[in-house]
Amino acid sequence: RSLMPRTLDSQITVEKTPSYFVTKEAPRRIFNMSRDTKLIVVVRNPVTRAISDYTQTLSKKPDIPTFEGLSFRNRSLGLVDTSWNAIRIGMYAVHLESWLQYFPLSQIHFVSGEKLITDPAGEMGKVQDFLGIKRVITDKHFYFNKTKGFPCLKKSDSSGLPRCLGKSKGRTHVQIDPEVIDQLRDFYRPYNIKFYETVGQDFRWE
Repeated sequence: RSLMPRTLDSQITVEKTPSYFVTKEAPRRIFNMSRDTKLIVVVRNPVTRAISDYTQTLSKKPDIPTFEGLSFRNRSLGLVDTSWNAIRIGMYAVHLESWLQYFPLSQIHFVSGEKLITDPAGEMGKVQDFLGIKRVITDKHFYFNKTKGFPCLKKSDSSGLPRCLGKSKGRTHVQIDPEVIDQLRDFYRPYNIKFYETVGQDFRWE
């Protein structure tokens, strides 16, 4: 709480850390700070997420093993290495269990990472509704940047430059053997189904 800015009753403080959702201690610590906290989780296809994770790491450490080598303990047996963070993070149903011990589903909103690209205004509309605030951000605030392959946010005043995602976003993903992708889809399928059933939302990651 001491790290948070002072907030009036009429204001909402938003804090973002990607690792919260997969950090074991985070639900209890956030609950102890404020049990009324609303939680927003952006999720995307776990296979795509793992490849994106690997692509980013590879850009910093070019000498790391192959994606396939890190993904499997034994590929011929289809044994996926769940100790590798890039794989483990996408097991959303497992991580969600920790949060549901402290927070009801009504206080957690899941944003589709795919729809955030294809329909940013629609996803942001749902976020604003979840937070109980007026829909201020609409489709007029976005335009699609073909170079980045992502929507960019227009500033409210015409003079301001659009806010686009940084250089680390929108990288071309490493090419992965389609058979490896199929094996990982099979691995994630039961976790995805359980996640869909728990949150009551089908993200269509097949």
